[in-house]
Amino acid sequence: MARRKISTTVYIHPEQDEKLKILSDRLQRPVAEFIREAIDMFLEAHRNQLPVQLDLLPPRTASDTESSRSGSKA
Repeated sequence: MARRKISTTVYIHPEQDEKLKILSDRLQRPVAEFIREAIDMFLEAHRNQLPVQLDLLPPRTASDTESSRSGSKA
């Protein structure tokens, strides 16, 4: 199943548009796919500037810590 996509507007130069359309025709791939790949490459190149992934679990509280030390179950 394909991932959900968000619609956005990007302004590019006419020369970029022309070259992307030529490649799209030759490679039989949509221009949007090229743009998504370019964004992925940019994000990967700058991943050290992005925040680390947050934990999916809620933060532990003091009572959670104490109950885990004493071995009691909630």
